[in-house]
Amino acid sequence: MTYSTLALIVLAGLAGPLLAAREGWRVPLVIGELLAGLVIGTSGFRLVEPTDPTLTLFASIGFGLTMLVIGSEIPVRDRGVRGAVGWGVLGAAVVGVVAAILGPLIALAVHSPHGLLYAVLLASSSAALVLPMLDSLGIAATSAPRLIAQIAVADIAAIVALPLVMDPVRALDAALGALTITSIAIILGVVLHRAHRSGAWRRVHHFSERRHFALELRISLLILFVLAAIAQFTHVSVMVAGFSLGLVLAAVGEPRRLARQLFGITEGFFAPLFFVWLGASIDLRAFVDHPSMVLLGALLGLGAVVAHLAARAVGLPWLQAVASAGQLGVPIAAVALGIQTRALQPGEGAAILLGALLTVATSAVATGLASRRAKRAADGSAAPRSA
Repeated sequence: MTYSTLALIVLAGLAGPLLAAREGWRVPLVIGELLAGLVIGTSGFRLVEPTDPTLTLFASIGFGLTMLVIGSEIPVRDRGVRGAVGWGVLGAAVVGVVAAILGPLIALAVHSPHGLLYAVLLASSSAALVLPMLDSLGIAATSAPRLIAQIAVADIAAIVALPLVMDPVRALDAALGALTITSIAIILGVVLHRAHRSGAWRRVHHFSERRHFALELRISLLILFVLAAIAQFTHVSVMVAGFSLGLVLAAVGEPRRLARQLFGITEGFFAPLFFVWLGASIDLRAFVDHPSMVLLGALLGLGAVVAHLAARAVGLPWLQAVASAGQLGVPIAAVALGIQTRALQPGEGAAILLGALLTVATSAVATGLASRRAKRAADGSAAPRSA
């Protein structure tokens, strides 16, 4: 990868803010970045080679950092969210049952042996996608505790199930890797909690701020890369590493200075690069040779929305149910793992990503409608007071 390629990717990433700049359009940042990636990547002018090792590494770092920031912003200390965990488990379970039915049916329709894989994809959600959408539209995370809880539960369940349905031979290694990362995260959480209570972490914070050492950022990146190395070695997605560390920071209370630093390095460079790379990796031309994969992508996108609408049965508002269908991390991990194991059929990876893009679009529309409803309700409640 050259500096000119890097400059092109950063330029393409500006499509996100450009499309999102007009508030009336309600377009999340990731939509513009994904579309720009499609234009300059494999499906468009081929100005970027998404398989370049350096670019792939940068995109992986962006994915991990995105999950770290998203995990750190989940209000796990909020009583409303903690109280909604049971509802989140119930909602994810209902969605999982419907997905378990739809997955094999979709596989039967396209003559594929991957019904279980499709079921996992249909049941998955993406905190890295949905939460930034909510935030960019001015919807507070604490205002949708059931939605957040359900997305978190679905994320964890899908990440655990994915290697089991795609590569059973390495399932034990993947399970051990996830268990190792989780155990390290729990130990880290205990250590940081005690450091906070003893005042040691506060002293480190003040020392780093006074001397301009950025020690907290350096330590956070070190831990992230160590967890990512474990994930890579055990064939677990880097999203597990980033999300686990983010949850730890959220649980112990992330310092504002560290939050600003992580936000800057992520949203300023690595996250846009990741989403542009994702768009550039999608090969829509594969659908010409394998037209049935177009049907597969459409069915996966539609099936995900239908499956997540089942959460309406346990009280989740229908717009939030549609928004929860937005998925990104699990489909990406499925395609990456499929490439490594050669488990996917020709064009199947593109179909999976197409289905994910369809859920991104529906989730964006749903969050936009939810934002408009919330704004109208707020205006309506304020009108009598102003009168």
